[in-house]
Amino acid sequence: MSEPQDKTFHCRLISPERVVLDCEARFVVLPAHDGQIGIAANRAPLVCKLGIGAVRVDSPDGSQHYFVDGGFARVRGNELSILTPKAVADDQIDRAAAEKLLQQAGDMPLGDPARADALARARTQLALTNG
Repeated sequence: MSEPQDKTFHCRLISPERVVLDCEARFVVLPAHDGQIGIAANRAPLVCKLGIGAVRVDSPDGSQHYFVDGGFARVRGNELSILTPKAVADDQIDRAAAEKLLQQAGDMPLGDPARADALARARTQLALTNG
């Protein structure tokens, strides 16, 4: 009996500046606006709004992690497209800059509506620098 073939799908992570990632994936975890969502091959069609968070892409070559700052994701056929205003690979995040962002976010007034998003940006980036 032969081994089952790995099921993959095409994944693209796109920012306004460039295509950040274009690969075959086995599984992707996205930060939807209302919680984490997993994407696997042959998934039903989907369009969702993204929140601020981390994207994990599991490919035949290993896992890759990215910070994303909102956007949208679409699954159609066996293709996932992630469109975001900002995408940064975990190995490109400056830990000192992320720590400074966290300090600045923490210093924002509690009633400031931008505070929660600023904290989420800083905390996600710091978490990604820890591997």
